Order: sequence, then C-alpha cells, then structure tokens
Amino acid sequence: MTLQQLHYAIAIAEAGSLNKAAEILYIAQPSLTSSMQELEKEIGITIFNRSGRGVVPTQDGTEFLLYARQIYSQYEALIDKYGKGQNLKKKFGVSTQHYSFAVKAFVEMVRSFDTSQYEFAIRETKTRDVIMDVGSLRSEIGILYLSDFNRAAITKLLRSNNLEFHPLIFCDAYVYLWSGHPLAKKEKISFEELKDYPCLSFEQGDASSFYFSEEILSTKEYIRTIKANDRATMLNLMVGLNGYTLCSGIICEELNGDDYLAVPFDSDSVEEGSVMEIGYIIKQNSVLSNIGKHYIEKIIEYLNIGEKDADVNIQKGS
Repeated sequence: MTLQQLHYAIAIAEAGSLNKAAEILYIAQPSLTSSMQELEKEIGITIFNRSGRGVVPTQDGTEFLLYARQIYSQYEALIDKYGKGQNLKKKFGVSTQHYSFAVKAFVEMVRSFDTSQYEFAIRETKTRDVIMDVGSLRSEIGILYLSDFNRAAITKLLRSNNLEFHPLIFCDAYVYLWSGHPLAKKEKISFEELKDYPCLSFEQGDASSFYFSEEILSTKEYIRTIKANDRATMLNLMVGLNGYTLCSGIICEELNGDDYLAVPFDSDSVEEGSVMEIGYIIKQNSVLSNIGKHYIEKIIEYLNIGEKDADVNIQKGS
C-alpha cells in the first residue's frame, strides 16, 4: 500500500468517477483502475462499487477512506511543514449549512492568500455531510447550529466522529422572506400568521430527520412545506410563492441581495425555545491551521463578536 494509492482512492471518492478522477490526477484511466485493483487485492476488500453511472464506496470502502484521508492529511501536513522544494498546494476546506455569513467570511479569508499556492474549497451541504466531511478530514472546519431540540442527537453524532463543537453566537429565530411579502412590514411575525404561506426548508436527503434540519422549530406542523437544496432556489421560491424560512437573522446583502429581509419571529407564539447556538466543529484536540484560524477570525469579525465572547479554539503560533 502506498501513499499514491491512498491519494488515488481519495480522488476517486471525491470525483465519483474513475474517468473524472483520472483527469484530475493527470493519469490514464486504465492505470488508475489497475492501481485500485492492486490496492483492493492487497487489503482484501472492495473499495468501490462500479457501475455505468460512476463509482460509490462500499461499506468497507467508506471505513477505509476514513483512515486513508486521515493518513494522507497528516502526510500533507508533514510536507507542508518540513518538505523542501515541494510543489504541493496547501489545502483548506470548510463544510457548512447554508449560511451566507460563512461564505462571506470564506471570501474575505481567501483574499488574504495567494490562490495559486492554495487549494480552497467551501461546501454548502446537508447537516450530516457537514459532520461527515470534518470527521473524515475532507474539511478542516464545519459550521452548524445546536438548539434545545437537536443538541442531544447532534452532540452524540459529533462524539462518535471524534469532533468537538465550539460556540460562536446565540441567535433568536427570524423569519426570512422577500421584501414584497405581505408580512414584510410587520415588527414581529407569529407562527399563526405564517400558516397561509409555504415554509421552505433545505432538503436533508435520506437523513431527513428532524434533528438534521437547518431550520429552527422543525418539529412544528406546517400546513404548507416545500424543500429545496440550494440557496438560489430558496430565494426564487420566496419571491415566486411568498415562501419563508426560519433563520438566525444573520444575512449578507452582498451575497443575497437587498430584496430579502429578516423579521423577528414571535417566540411567544410557540411552546418550545427558538434560540440557535451557531458554532464550528473540528476534530477533537486538534489545532487549527493558520488558514483555519484566519477563517474563524473572519467569521468573528463579520458577526461583530469578540474572541472573548466566543468559545474560540484559536491558538496563536504556527
């Protein structure tokens, strides 16, 4: 087993296709296939199920890739710190629920670095995938929220993946809608007032448990619901159908435009709490890279909170 084979396996898993992975790796597809066959023979498992639509990791392969990513990430860290004359790009990835502030902070962070020397990635994705990405070291940092309702379930999943949660800010719930919505001019909006409009939520795939919902108060019974899987579609549904979603109230006009606004949610109109604790997740006992530190600093700066007010795992030094 070689580091090159581990690199190949990781690239195939991320590309979802042998052909795409071969293009990314700049090698011939038959050579890549042969290398994977030799690796599977050596370790005695099938890493990928192959079909005409691409490749998908098997159950054994998923576990193998978890360790492969950990090993290869450590190798890259060694090269970064001690390698001489290497042409290896430094990598940094963030996986996040659909927060415009997370994207804005990412943009500001990337501007501080020479993009020709780094490989950056930001993934707006499902809640479970945020956790899995950080757990497998595909991303260094994940951004998500906890509430009184989902805290036990999410914390258990974090613990099983050797992850820790660092709070950044507590937010009351807001109703996010477009400026032409009939309720847009109200000072507060109650649950009862929303019943005539579709509630929009981000699709969580097969893991569509209430606990993984990105929207607060996911257990309430909504008469009208529509699911979307990206922010642009969500915004279009707000305009076209007078839809709404419940959010933190932290919005970035630069990215979402000024045609949308957040109105305080009347939390007295529901029984359970509607406070969101937004934070970031990392591997347990890990030290953030310099890029990771800079990214969290940009989030803190954007949210206008001090490091002393957040449980920030930013350790000075290398």
